[in-house]
Amino acid sequence: MKDEVGIMGIHGMGGVGKTTLLKQLNNRFSDERHGFEFVIWVVVSKELEIDKIINEIAQKVRLGGEEWKQKEKRQKDDVLYNFLRKRRFVLFLDDLWEKVDLAEIGIPIPTTQNRCKVAFTTRSQEVCARMGVENPMEIKCLGENDAFGFFKKKVGQTTLQSDPEIPKLARVVAKKCRGLPLALDVVGETMSCKRTTQEWLHAIDVLTSYAREFSGMEDKILPLLKYSYDNLKGNHVKSCFLYCALFPEDFKISKEKLIGYWISEGIIDGSKGIERAENMGYEIIGSLVRASLLMEDVDWHAMDIVYMHDVVHEMALWIASYQQKDAFVVHPLFYGMPKIKNWSAVRRMSLMGNKAQSFFGSPECPQLTTLLLQQGKLAKFPSRFFKLMPSLLVLDLSENKKLSEAPDGISKVGSLKYLNLSYTPIRDLPKDLQEFEKLIHLDISETRQLLSISGISSLYNLKVLNLYRSGFSWDLDTVEELEALEHLEVLTASVSVLPRVEQFLSSQKLTSCTRSLDIWNSNQEPYEIALPVTMEKLRVFCIESCTISEIKMGRICTKSKTVTPLHNPTTPCFSSLSKVYILACNCLRELTLLMFAPSLKRLVVRYANQLEDVINKEKACEGEKSGIIPFPNLNCIVFDGLPKLKNIHWSPLPFPCLKRIDVFRCPNLRKLPLDSRSGMHGENAFTLRYTEKEWIDGVEWEDEATKTRFLLSTLQV
Repeated sequence: MKDEVGIMGIHGMGGVGKTTLLKQLNNRFSDERHGFEFVIWVVVSKELEIDKIINEIAQKVRLGGEEWKQKEKRQKDDVLYNFLRKRRFVLFLDDLWEKVDLAEIGIPIPTTQNRCKVAFTTRSQEVCARMGVENPMEIKCLGENDAFGFFKKKVGQTTLQSDPEIPKLARVVAKKCRGLPLALDVVGETMSCKRTTQEWLHAIDVLTSYAREFSGMEDKILPLLKYSYDNLKGNHVKSCFLYCALFPEDFKISKEKLIGYWISEGIIDGSKGIERAENMGYEIIGSLVRASLLMEDVDWHAMDIVYMHDVVHEMALWIASYQQKDAFVVHPLFYGMPKIKNWSAVRRMSLMGNKAQSFFGSPECPQLTTLLLQQGKLAKFPSRFFKLMPSLLVLDLSENKKLSEAPDGISKVGSLKYLNLSYTPIRDLPKDLQEFEKLIHLDISETRQLLSISGISSLYNLKVLNLYRSGFSWDLDTVEELEALEHLEVLTASVSVLPRVEQFLSSQKLTSCTRSLDIWNSNQEPYEIALPVTMEKLRVFCIESCTISEIKMGRICTKSKTVTPLHNPTTPCFSSLSKVYILACNCLRELTLLMFAPSLKRLVVRYANQLEDVINKEKACEGEKSGIIPFPNLNCIVFDGLPKLKNIHWSPLPFPCLKRIDVFRCPNLRKLPLDSRSGMHGENAFTLRYTEKEWIDGVEWEDEATKTRFLLSTLQV
């Protein structure tokens, strides 16, 4: 962008490569900065949500937090505007469908004086004009030769050389894509394993016949994308793909949550174990990603997510409506209940972000199996609302901030298998829990006002239970009720106060199925805990605002119902543990336990004032003698606010998967356990981020080769 250009607009049809180009610009500026203090990326999408955009920008410039959340919109505008007008920034806005008033989202107008920049993508040239861009950049479809060159790369030389006729047929198929990069990418990957002329001739026939049936550019694209859908292996994979269309455009879907829907819907068989079914779900997601029908990423919580390109999303809805009209009802950010001619045909309905506080009327939906109502303003439901949905399997009411009690009548939906009430202010569990005879998945995480889970033991078939940061008080009766859940396979739990922590950790039943454990807010005298080595399912471990002084490994004594610490352990355990978060724990001095967690991928330690060692040499001696090399899978380390930290490990480690180390406010950490061979190798494969120049200048490197290598990979933030 030239200095005199403050706002740049990029327009073109869906799937032509606008977002790809904008991401490349974002990545380049993120890596090289070019004098910009902040490089900000925001996806806008069709439904313009000003508050969401403001909050996302604030988060990117580190203005987020509890104080920010309490501010009114006007205050947020002013704070953000006054913050950014003193700084040089570049803002990338992806997928605009209407004008975005920069002042309304707290963005100063870019000028030659402030040298700030804004770049955006849109399908509409009119939006460019309304945004004040006189000469927008149009991204056009590729020319025939360029398109064929791109297509050949996707197909691969092995396939192209498998028969002398295939290159000629490939050019015909590429022509059918009409130069659209998304179509070339999707169809090219589909054809990459087709190595007979018959398969290529069939592809040409299918693409030709579908293209003739529709007019207009959209009609020429969707059938091409549908060809990749038709080539998915198995109806269950196709059903999983179409299910993703229930979410709004650009919506980031947690892989784990999505798979939970699929299992409860019966698309994936969960009768042989949840973990086995989840593995199949991840395989299906992988196949959809490889087919370019889904895209995957990791969100800022380090959670694996997937999302759909908007053109693919439109295609999925088109297929669903083509198969049966009104079978899929998707109306995000709607107000109230949509008007549907044939409610009896509706099988899946998504009204996410609904702006109504209550629904009027109760549609009769005998075939409805999924109802997604999360992220809305719903406070209550008509008494008969759920009684007319006898086939309902999946019900998501999460993030309805006004829903203070579970709706009447949901216990009468005898078919229900999945219920999500997370992030709601409910005070009690639904009435008549014993009526939920088929419920296998219950999510009541972040229900801070929940008073009790008494009676939960009556959910006989429950397999997955999420209790993260739920407000009820743990006691021995709670532990006993949960232990009575005979079929429980996956538990996510948050526990506070020392006696409750010990009661939980001494339960063989509960610890053996715990996937995520959060110990928090136990402000009392310093105490030690021992994690049972039988916690083989534990994936995420977090302690926050605790006075825990040491974390050990232990074994459960079933007679005394206590956990006995192991002294001088020698073998790895916690084989599934991949993420550890230590936050505001001012009594911890070391984390030697982590040496025995071979699958650890992410380690975040913030504000632990007494922490001196990550791996203590004396306590790790037996493990070292047995040949354990710590952190073989670790890819990200974050250390922040650790004034006494001196040592991560006493000697250099290979860290074969390490991509990033963040060291912020750790003045006494003078030596890193690195040598010239440590970490990921390759261009931009590894980054060492820091805040204080004095710290990086004072680092004691293993040797000059190590210093040379890692100083080239540092980034001050």
